[in-house]
Amino acid sequence: MMNWGNKLIVVFILFATLIGTMVYKSFQSKPHLVSEEYYKDELRYQDKIDGMANVAKLSEVVVTQDTTGVNIILPKELNGAKIEGEAWFYCKTDEVNDKKFPLAVDTNGKLTISKTRLSKTNYQVKLSWKIGSKNYYAEKEIAIK
Repeated sequence: MMNWGNKLIVVFILFATLIGTMVYKSFQSKPHLVSEEYYKDELRYQDKIDGMANVAKLSEVVVTQDTTGVNIILPKELNGAKIEGEAWFYCKTDEVNDKKFPLAVDTNGKLTISKTRLSKTNYQVKLSWKIGSKNYYAEKEIAIK
């Protein structure tokens, strides 16, 4: 039978082991930042706000998927315009799954990306493009199956 002093020592040893384990695990985990260039991105946020306002004046941006790929369809008002931009498939849970593609749409404003180039996970599709000096920005959620 243990007296209260021995029990107290055992409790302290268990507590120290728990704290040591937590410190070890915290040093082993890699912090996932939303962006490596957080401050630069914050300064450019006004461009996103302006881009969302410009997209709000148009018909809807559509992001769908079929068995072979993900289809991005820009508003029909922009058909035939010279568009420069990118489609960023942003995975909130693991940056390894992030993918960026040039927004090279056809004359109907459609871009198809093969599912073989994407992981089976949830993505936030961040579309940013420019026509002349006017910025456009839209975000859509999609779960690749």
